[in-house]
Amino acid sequence: MKIERELMRGAGPVAVLKLLERQEMYGYELVEALSARTGGILAMGQSTLYPMLYGLEAKSMIQGVWRTVDGRDRKYYTLTDKGRKRLATDTEQWSRVIDAMRAIGIATRTIAPEPAPAGGAS
Repeated sequence: MKIERELMRGAGPVAVLKLLERQEMYGYELVEALSARTGGILAMGQSTLYPMLYGLEAKSMIQGVWRTVDGRDRKYYTLTDKGRKRLATDTEQWSRVIDAMRAIGIATRTIAPEPAPAGGAS
């Protein structure tokens, strides 16, 4: 099921910040993780993700560093202190929204957790 633009506009940045809280990632890696870890619900293309990353970077919530890995130049993003604070605020707000939706019978399902990747890495 594809999420409408307005809902994605609110959910996308907090999802990206949450993924970057766990580990640094480059753009395509984020695209793949968002799709896999949300059962495709928060799947977004690179044309949606990169402007979001640029916006988060401009607001100093994430920081990008170019690295060459296996002969490929990639920009790896990490969460900043400002991004951690924003993630904490957004997480609390989303939790309250979800609780409210459950209270009126809307949010009743959960997504099955992503299976652990081979080799034990997350």
